[in-house]
Amino acid sequence: MRGFSLIREKGLRRFVLIPLLVNLVLFVAAFSWLTYRIKDMVNWVLSYLPNWLDWLEYLIWPLAILSVLVVFSYLFSAIANWIAAPFNGLLAERVELKLTGEPLPDTGMLDIVKDMPRLFGREWAKLKYYLPRAIGFLLLFLVPVVGQTLGAALWFFFTAWMMAIQYLDYPFDNHKIPFEDMKLALKYQRSASFSFGILATLLAMVPILNLIVMPVAVCGATAMWVERFRPHLLRR
Repeated sequence: MRGFSLIREKGLRRFVLIPLLVNLVLFVAAFSWLTYRIKDMVNWVLSYLPNWLDWLEYLIWPLAILSVLVVFSYLFSAIANWIAAPFNGLLAERVELKLTGEPLPDTGMLDIVKDMPRLFGREWAKLKYYLPRAIGFLLLFLVPVVGQTLGAALWFFFTAWMMAIQYLDYPFDNHKIPFEDMKLALKYQRSASFSFGILATLLAMVPILNLIVMPVAVCGATAMWVERFRPHLLRR
């Protein structure tokens, strides 16, 4: 929740603008497409049910909407984060500077441009971690009824974990901490990481709020890094 106050801080607002614009353009395009797909998905599930289970339509509709919102919240954020990765890293850097007063090495714009291949490589590492697991959950969605109940719940918690990985990775990566070490650190702080990820996922499902989730989550994750991870990982 500190992210909401940090994005309004003087000196940080201009670094929030580009992630916001990226979110706005992608959101309008993706949400317009998804609104046409929900009805097709529900009709496909209902076609597998016998007549005596028609009453399940009243249960499947809200579950379908919830499932699409959860899937949309992460896929939308994942694409937006790929595009905005350099700007999110810069925002995390500025937030850390504001909170600690200690600048990171290699903070010039030229250094950021030179570092872009590594930044996109980091996004690729997150994608490789995400895809096999996501495919497994999506296959579960193909199982009528069970996929839309148990699958939706499992997908939600997986999405929350990925939200934590996605946004906490920016301050970790700014300090060149390897991806595997970052995941291990989050597992040691599993409760806090899941709490962060669950709230980010819920906010990503709320219209209007989901447009500002990315910069808010970057700021909040950086504050979490400063308070919970930085003192232990940078004292070595």
